[in-house]
Amino acid sequence: MNLITWNIQWCRGIDGQVDPARIARTARELADFDVLCLQEVAIGFPGLGGSRGEDQMADLSAALPAYRGHYAPATDLDDGRGGRSQFGNAIFTRLPVHQVFRHALPWPADPAVPSMARVAVEVVVETTFGPLRVLSTHLEYYSPAIRMAQVEELRRLHQEACAHARAPRPSGDPGEPFSAVPRPRSGVICGDFNCTQHGPEHPRMTAPFGGDAPAFVDTWLALNPETPHPPTAGVHLDNLPRSTLDFVFATEDLVPHLQRIAVDGRTAASDHQPVVVEFG
Repeated sequence: MNLITWNIQWCRGIDGQVDPARIARTARELADFDVLCLQEVAIGFPGLGGSRGEDQMADLSAALPAYRGHYAPATDLDDGRGGRSQFGNAIFTRLPVHQVFRHALPWPADPAVPSMARVAVEVVVETTFGPLRVLSTHLEYYSPAIRMAQVEELRRLHQEACAHARAPRPSGDPGEPFSAVPRPRSGVICGDFNCTQHGPEHPRMTAPFGGDAPAFVDTWLALNPETPHPPTAGVHLDNLPRSTLDFVFATEDLVPHLQRIAVDGRTAASDHQPVVVEFG
């Protein structure tokens, strides 16, 4: 299974052009991916730099006809024209999808800094090594307190899923909402965490849970323990420092399946760089 995660900055490249087709084309050039996790996907948001208010889910879906897209807006506003302005995360996949979840992340008040609503979109996909939960998320930028609350919620969601896996519920009739579908312990959480490896959020993401819930590992460190993370933000910008903000965390039971991880530093189709992970 090949997975790409990428903060696409509402499809705006360093050249200032908003081009969903370029995002799709670049992703296909990077890998024959099975799962594409995107952050900062916009619908009806002409106020964003370079945007015409396009429906980027529709544009990306048209450019990726072999994939099914699943969207979770974190921001959903009246656009003043009878429609909605939405901004959030998406997952495109060609794998069978058992179930889709959209998790609103905590947003405690922090009046000292700007902030915005955040979300995680989750798909339960069928892979060659069994069902797998994949979450695409984007955590708070300005407020460390909000960001840590969101890390704690991601941990809670994982523990909840593991509890479902440990004690599956009785199933209703097939095809009705009470019918039971796979809720596996194995999972991947990826996206723009807006923190570095050396901040408190990273070690909290990989802290043990206790019980039978597998801990998360940083897939880059699992495969490259002696090599620093490559930068994933600020690579093509002169006004921002290079930093690593984008991570792929996988449950420890998936480590034997990890084959490769790479950060593409060449593309300037966004202000972040895509991360490619191959599970065998």
